[in-house]
Amino acid sequence: MQPRYSVIIPFFNEAGNVLPLVESVSGQPFHSQEPTEILLIDDGSTDNTPAELAIAAKQYPDCRIISFVRNRGQAAALLEGLQQARGSVLLTLDGDGQNDPDDLTRMLPLVTAGTADLVCGIRTPRQDSGLRRAMSRLANAVRSRVLGDGIRDAGCQLRVFRRDVVACLQPSPLLQAFLPAMAVAAGFRVAEMPVRHHPRRRGASKYGLRRLWWRPATEMFRLRRLLAKDRKRNP
Repeated sequence: MQPRYSVIIPFFNEAGNVLPLVESVSGQPFHSQEPTEILLIDDGSTDNTPAELAIAAKQYPDCRIISFVRNRGQAAALLEGLQQARGSVLLTLDGDGQNDPDDLTRMLPLVTAGTADLVCGIRTPRQDSGLRRAMSRLANAVRSRVLGDGIRDAGCQLRVFRRDVVACLQPSPLLQAFLPAMAVAAGFRVAEMPVRHHPRRRGASKYGLRRLWWRPATEMFRLRRLLAKDRKRNP
């Protein structure tokens, strides 16, 4: 049966987080109300994540595993999931257990009712270190000013959007952070909603200073030139 909803979750070395997260997603009302597929992308994990994904797929038949032989990064994992998704509405979240799948159920009606094409979460409050929160606030302020997207929390991966949005995405090694800006530049209606953010209980963050600041800054200015063309076509 053709799914209406596709839930896309990238994983990289998230042993211990896989099964609780998949169980929570599978228990959401939209999963039982409409045909839903859950795409589990293994981004070349070297811990017990692949084994846990196999258990999840066995327990929940709506799951489909996509595996990379080597680690290719969150952007590549996300893009692969988006390209292989079959649903008309796409839902994304991180695999680290800090996002709450219950929030997807709250965000979904804005898209299904036609109020927005893309709904992005705003993590409130952030359950990260003070330094990381400060860096994120600064990065979001700079990015919003440079790209003009108005997005308050581009790092939050809790998103719900129409499949049509995928067509506007530009190749980027930081697609996960700049997806909302690309949608805004293409003329899609983008809304935001406060969402919960849980402390990380297992595993470690994959983002250090270089990934949180230097790489996004250089990619941001490259994308500004590309997105300016989209804005001219979609004033």
